[in-house]
Amino acid sequence: MIVLVAPPARTGRAGGARQSLVAIAQVRLMVLALLFAVGMVFIIGRLAVLAIMAEPARAAVQLTGLGARGDITDRNGQPLARTVDGWSLAIHPDRVIGDRSALAKQLAQLIPEKTEAQYFVLLNTGSKFAWLKRRAGPELVKAVNALGEPAIEPMREPDRLYPQSTMAAHVLGYVRSDGTGGWGMEGALNQRLQGEGARAAPVALSIDMRVQGALENELARSMVSFQAKGAAGVILDVETGEVVAMASLPTFNPNAIAGPIPRNNMTQSRYELGSTFKPIAVAAAIEAGTIKSMAKRYDATEPIKIGRFTINDDHPLGRFITVPEVLIHSSNIATARIADEMGREPLERMFRAMHFDRKLSLEVENEGPLWPGDWGRTTTMTAAYGHGISVTPLHLACAYAALVNGGLWRPATLLRIEPGKAPAGERVISAETSLRIRELLRLIVTEGTGSKANAAGYRVGGKTGTAEKLGGGGYLKNQNVSTFAAAFPMDAPRYVVIAMLDSPIGNAESAGQRTAGWTAAPLVGRLVTRVGPMMGVIPDPNRDIALGAYGNLVAQEDKEKASDR
Repeated sequence: MIVLVAPPARTGRAGGARQSLVAIAQVRLMVLALLFAVGMVFIIGRLAVLAIMAEPARAAVQLTGLGARGDITDRNGQPLARTVDGWSLAIHPDRVIGDRSALAKQLAQLIPEKTEAQYFVLLNTGSKFAWLKRRAGPELVKAVNALGEPAIEPMREPDRLYPQSTMAAHVLGYVRSDGTGGWGMEGALNQRLQGEGARAAPVALSIDMRVQGALENELARSMVSFQAKGAAGVILDVETGEVVAMASLPTFNPNAIAGPIPRNNMTQSRYELGSTFKPIAVAAAIEAGTIKSMAKRYDATEPIKIGRFTINDDHPLGRFITVPEVLIHSSNIATARIADEMGREPLERMFRAMHFDRKLSLEVENEGPLWPGDWGRTTTMTAAYGHGISVTPLHLACAYAALVNGGLWRPATLLRIEPGKAPAGERVISAETSLRIRELLRLIVTEGTGSKANAAGYRVGGKTGTAEKLGGGGYLKNQNVSTFAAAFPMDAPRYVVIAMLDSPIGNAESAGQRTAGWTAAPLVGRLVTRVGPMMGVIPDPNRDIALGAYGNLVAQEDKEKASDR
């Protein structure tokens, strides 16, 4: 019998090899585990570093301070300015991984605020954070994201939105990138809008968005039609001083400010407003006792020569005229004679009472008047018809409110006034004189130079004013400021309307004329028809202020509706 036995040495070698393979596998697993652990530590560390490096971006967002900024509304609660979540684009130049030259070119195409060269310099600064675009639109954010550069970071931050775009831009102003109001009511209300709990308490302005839109539309229409350099307008509540609408053209978009902001022609530009001053001079003469009767006649037969100056009329009447005719025909000659007879003191006192000698206490930026340096006889005569003294159109609006509301001057305001809270006002003329002026202003529209402002049923009264512009050391014969100062309804005045065009050019619509009777007066007529019902004034063809007493004081042959100063 044969027995086979495996050699012991062979069996030992096989078992040892198997154990060696197991040991090697275990070592490899340990190495892999260690490498995985090291990788995880690296990733976690990298994330921590990125979080620390991103801190400046969060700090930059917090600098805007817009999170608690209150809304601004119109008098009816419609939003004019509000804070929303917006987009901004930032970049971390030290983390750019793509071709910096190509990226600079792409950014210059998408965000042209900087040139390609400027972007290239920015990308090579090695800085940790830089803004590419604040207040970026969603489409821009999408396009920049498509570049695929991980160093670019879209960010959400509070943004100031003006939902009505350019509407009331000069009233609202804008907010700086640091979250503070930089101009307009945003600047004036800065503390109030940033106060604790501000988001829960919007600030209501006196502006009516509907009326504002109509005013801006009519101003723009006339500015384009007459190729004017600028335009301005205001609608003022004569009982409270509230500005229901105020506009200046050219305007700007506070959502996307590009370049310098145009001046507010209503509050920052001063003009010699010409014949719109004549009713104020007549009111001063009535108060002073110079005019005791509307039937009093003044010599308008020939120009007045005083020193080196000559005062004349554009449409000479060549006769003596009554007080109503002085305003109906807008006679410089007769107005100068009234002022000369009255003397300096009463006229200057009236102008000061109307605040023509100081800056208005309006909330937004405004300029003070240019007060005459020499109040001699010539200045007294010319200032009566609006030459030699410059004021803002808003000064004129406040003065006309006092002329027609019973004689009380009140400061204009852009904040809504609660019913019964209007300031008492300063008496500047008597209620009786105010009534006479209202009658005369209505007569100017029914019989005189303001006839094209006669909106049916609204009983508009007002005065035209066409004054040569100052420039180059003197008056510019081919450029004027055309203004119509109005109020309605004249039997119970509620609103003053001022419309002004800077350097209009006559066209077919105005029969080639550029004077206020042909340019500014029709503008006011259209505007009143549009906004009257919005403000609770319903046209009534059966109502009017009584004008019967003036029938015999206006020559029938001179009742043509001519355009004048």
